[in-house]
Amino acid sequence: MADVEKATFAAGCFWGVEDGFRNIPGVIDAISGYIGGAKANPSYNEVCSGTTGHAEAVEVTFDPAKVSYDQLLEHFWQSHNPTQMNRQGPDVGTQYRSGIFTHSPAQDETARASKDAAQARLPKAIATTIEPAPTFWKAEEYHQRYFEKNGAGHCAI
Repeated sequence: MADVEKATFAAGCFWGVEDGFRNIPGVIDAISGYIGGAKANPSYNEVCSGTTGHAEAVEVTFDPAKVSYDQLLEHFWQSHNPTQMNRQGPDVGTQYRSGIFTHSPAQDETARASKDAAQARLPKAIATTIEPAPTFWKAEEYHQRYFEKNGAGHCAI
């Protein structure tokens, strides 16, 4: 397989985030999971309790020859409200925070420039954090490809 990269984004409920990224040409895979907390291998119920520090997130595997990290970032900014602190729509809690978890210094630099560009377009301050990606924990199987399995539409923001 050609060179692939990973990108990790938290933008509220991971079902819609995963589905949105999965449908971008050049994205090889998108996996729902948890990132940024203190507990190893947390469960959905533990993350939803708000006690683990994890965010619901999506780990995207992509072919940079077919889709750039910049394009993924642009989708990220357009797919949720990055000005909301610890929530997206009706979902409230630190597990629904907006975050970009970078996998290299180049991704960090690109993400910060992208955040600055997004901020220039928005009237409110962006709450999105940018930090190096710690361990990503894959969510339970019933969360993977949730909309495909259940015929549901996207989460409302």
